[in-house]
Amino acid sequence: MTSISIIGSGKMSGAIAEVATRAGAGIQVIKRSAESMSAARPGLDYGVLGDKLTGDLVVLAVPYGAYPGIVEHYRDQLREKIVIDISNPIDFSTYDQLKSPADSSTAAELMKLLPAGTAVVKAFNVNLGDTLVSGTNGTTRTTVLFAGDYAEAKMAVAEFIEAAGMRAVDVGPLTRARELEAMGFLQIVLAALGKTRYESGFTLLE
Repeated sequence: MTSISIIGSGKMSGAIAEVATRAGAGIQVIKRSAESMSAARPGLDYGVLGDKLTGDLVVLAVPYGAYPGIVEHYRDQLREKIVIDISNPIDFSTYDQLKSPADSSTAAELMKLLPAGTAVVKAFNVNLGDTLVSGTNGTTRTTVLFAGDYAEAKMAVAEFIEAAGMRAVDVGPLTRARELEAMGFLQIVLAALGKTRYESGFTLLE
């Protein structure tokens, strides 16, 4: 059975904890401190930054700017894990651009911080939290797009998504993370402008 460590305790942490619950996975939530508020479900295994990671999958449910600090704590442990990058590095002061380099992505930048060969998968960033919690997007199953360079890591992520009752779609190598971030950016901006709802999102019809 897959186990998952979720670093972060905000809304997306709670949404992915709900996904993991449906998937029957063991769940560890790592908070910044014992006093940090958490949107995750009660009764989970909680830890604080620096505690050992127990999950096979590790989700970075924190802002992109927090990645260097996370890696400082967990660099050696992450070498043996499947690391899932869910970030959308939007400049929220303007809602006008991504903060990641124009020729890169947060996933590619994360790879530079981690030991060579660490399996990084970009996933969940095109999904708003409400569609992960419900497992549906309108009248269809929620579709989770993901990208990565390691076949076994992508298979593990796909199995996790599908075990939660959602549809997993492999969009290619990790270089596709840039396009996924552009999709996430557009979706969040549309919702912020009131042109769509936070309960809606992009989907692929089956």
